[in-house]
Amino acid sequence: MRRLIPVSTNEKEHAGHSCGDDCHTSAPGVRKSHHSAEFKSGLTTRLNRIEGQIRGVKGMIERDTYCDDVLNQLAAVQAALNSVGKLLLEGHMKSCIIERIEAGEHEVIDELLVTVNKLMK
Repeated sequence: MRRLIPVSTNEKEHAGHSCGDDCHTSAPGVRKSHHSAEFKSGLTTRLNRIEGQIRGVKGMIERDTYCDDVLNQLAAVQAALNSVGKLLLEGHMKSCIIERIEAGEHEVIDELLVTVNKLMK
């Protein structure tokens, strides 16, 4: 059974992404994001479902479920994780990246490219 949570790109889901003056630092050298409670709750819900899917896959393996069925469930888990990554990347680009570029921190582009390359593996 494949249960995926749809990726939403509406403005309501991304509300509260704007950062304040302290968005990118909480202590010297430590960056921090500031997402709305609604956005964090949505991500947490997705991750909890993924966690349940992982437990289900583990149970399938323990019950000697046919390999193809297990592989299909693993594909569903990977798709769900990719969905969370896409949402986070979108929020990051719409808030942190834009604000750092506006602040003259153009090295953030290289940081973003490294991150996107990791997500695309």
